[in-house]
Amino acid sequence: MIYDNLPLIFAALMGLSILIYVILDGFDLGVGLLFPFANAGQRDQMVASIGPFWDANETWLVLAVGILLVAFPAAHGAILTALYLPVFIMLIGLILRGVAFEFRTKAPKAQKPLWDSAFFAGSLLASASQGFMLGIYILGLNFTAWHIGFALLIGALLTIAYSFIGAVWLIGKSEGALLARAITWARGGIWGAVLGLGAVSLATPFVSERIADKWLAWPQAAYLAPLPIASAALMAVIYLSLRRLCVAPDAHSHWTPFFATSALFALGFGGMAYSFYPYIVPEKLTIDQAASAPESLIIILWGVAIVLPIIIAYSALSYVIFRGKSRGLRYD
Repeated sequence: MIYDNLPLIFAALMGLSILIYVILDGFDLGVGLLFPFANAGQRDQMVASIGPFWDANETWLVLAVGILLVAFPAAHGAILTALYLPVFIMLIGLILRGVAFEFRTKAPKAQKPLWDSAFFAGSLLASASQGFMLGIYILGLNFTAWHIGFALLIGALLTIAYSFIGAVWLIGKSEGALLARAITWARGGIWGAVLGLGAVSLATPFVSERIADKWLAWPQAAYLAPLPIASAALMAVIYLSLRRLCVAPDAHSHWTPFFATSALFALGFGGMAYSFYPYIVPEKLTIDQAASAPESLIIILWGVAIVLPIIIAYSALSYVIFRGKSRGLRYD
């Protein structure tokens, strides 16, 4: 029985890894995207808010790509071949972020603005390229003028969505002037997140008649109905909590917007998974067609069973140890 379900198990593990990455690395990419709107002192606070976490956050991307490579090699080849250039740009952005993160603290004071700019540029490259890849993936890995235009739009909207989740993260981790600034950023950025979800939702049914039937035909549409209803409720929670915080920053929970936004991202990801299942490459390769042999998957599963709890444990430990408001980031 487990042999029959191995491809689905690995697809679920890969999907979970991608979702966790989008939420966790999404907020630290978002913090970098907000750098141009903060002063020098606030940038130090912003870096301190993600300093203990950003390395561990990127581990989830490595895990997701690793699962794709070893469990679904045919899909890995198709996806990475089609998205070679944006993947390359994303990696350049992530490398630039990592270098700038370290150098901005250790470099002479006169060079600090240069590394701050590099940190923003790396965040922008990584965010925009991920959005571009998402847009191309949704439309079946096809490259026409219309597909590229849509992918560029999704790249811009995902960048705004990341800046939004970065802002609500800062609400939970900051205080004083930065807290007030983060609330303002979040109140403006929420509309980008809404537009991004709306654009993906509008485009997805046009990918294939199969997906359109899942969304619009009865009774399949009933299975999807809870997702937009719950998403609308979460958007209302986020909007109202930000409005209350704007009036009285210390009178309400600072973490409500972040957790509600994370749940909103999860619902959006769930809607995509529902729409594209059982395909791992839209309308080209199913999960079963792309999967490795069962004998290989069972060996890989043992490795994942060892590695995944370790990743979860050290990630959870870092969030527990460094909970609460961030202070200064020091290397001495």
